Amino acid sequence: MLQTLTKPGTRKADPFVAGFARLEQDPRLAGPPWLLALRRAALARFAEHGFPTPQQEDWRFTNVAPLAKLPFRPLLEAVDDGGAAAALERFAFARQAAARLVFLNGHFAPRLSSLGTPPTGVRLGSLAAALNAADGTIQRHLAAQVRGDTDAFAALNSAYFQDGAFVFVPADTTLETPVHLLFLCTAGEPGAAIHPRNLIVAEPGSRFTVIEHYVGAAQAAYVTNAVTELVAGAGARLEHCKFQEESPTAFHLARLHAHLGRECKVLSHSFALGARLSRYNLNAVLAAPGVECVLNGLYLARGEELADHHMIVEHAQPHCASHEYFNGILADHARGVFHGRILVRPEAQKTDAKQTNRNLLLSDSATIDTKPQLEIYADDVKCTHGATVGQLNDEAIFYLRARGVGRETARRMLIHAFAGEIIERVRCEPVRQELDGLIWERLEQHPRLTEHV
Repeated sequence: MLQTLTKPGTRKADPFVAGFARLEQDPRLAGPPWLLALRRAALARFAEHGFPTPQQEDWRFTNVAPLAKLPFRPLLEAVDDGGAAAALERFAFARQAAARLVFLNGHFAPRLSSLGTPPTGVRLGSLAAALNAADGTIQRHLAAQVRGDTDAFAALNSAYFQDGAFVFVPADTTLETPVHLLFLCTAGEPGAAIHPRNLIVAEPGSRFTVIEHYVGAAQAAYVTNAVTELVAGAGARLEHCKFQEESPTAFHLARLHAHLGRECKVLSHSFALGARLSRYNLNAVLAAPGVECVLNGLYLARGEELADHHMIVEHAQPHCASHEYFNGILADHARGVFHGRILVRPEAQKTDAKQTNRNLLLSDSATIDTKPQLEIYADDVKCTHGATVGQLNDEAIFYLRARGVGRETARRMLIHAFAGEIIERVRCEPVRQELDGLIWERLEQHPRLTEHV
């Protein structure tokens, strides 16, 4: 099987293809026949296309060559780490009232998790366990949005994933506290790769909040390559918050694929505070009339970090609204990339779509490449997009100083207000309050906050 996957000119993909043999030959790792077929198809796509290069438009400003040069060490089996429990307390949201699922190096850790007693019909747990139980919901939804995707990292995830979170909330059910998915990497070897796969199903009329949280306690150059699939039924109300604070040596690649049903309301946030290189692809399909979708994000980068966000919001049906708000704060030699695309199909009349990307540069050497984009095939729509790049407004600083506020305090106030525009859209109050404190602390740690540029 493996020989048929590798084509001429794809030698860079060979180690990843060859590493599949162990998984393919072990039923515990490969899963049921339908999943193995899915894995093989995904690996074939990866072998055909290989890693993206800056010659490709979607990767023009993000070079993954340093990642591709790492040895490929997929962490296919769980390893017990006795020190992980003590480490959990120092991470964000540790004291939040929540149903908490902890994944250690990509594998569910029951002894570190606390699920409480969820309402009848709610399923919170390991995706691997649900696969072993032959849960029909998994087979119906898993890879439904990702199948055929030629993105190298989505294909690698489909080929190699072993575990992740399965969140299923039945119709007309409300969860009073958030579901916290914590992914902790402690791998000490360069090239260690984890491939979390998450499936979140919100049935019609359900209401809940999910925190998808990635942290690193390793200093090696490891790779997190995550895919989350979100399916929201008619009238569902879902708030999703992704918080990334990986190790400064890490590579973080993640995707969210959302399929949104009639008159549902979905609010998805992204907060990117870590990783040497991070890339987040958001794909939302507004698949039925009356959908309201908000994508909201903040990225902070410093040193030599790169934070990249790509999104496609597809309006496939009429009377839907989508609003995207992304702010970036970049210091030192950090780089940001934002590529947002709103696609309005011919059937999607009465679309209301707005997209904004604002960037604050705290040094002369920080850079941002931003490309908001509209692609409209309907004639009765209201769509806007825009981007701004700049440093702190001297007039605003002068205004505050004229009222007795010192320069340092004025700069702090303006920077915090810039970040606060994003934070205040988080509706779950305990999550919003904690994020506000975390972002404030992270900003205060950086000397550029009060320097005059």
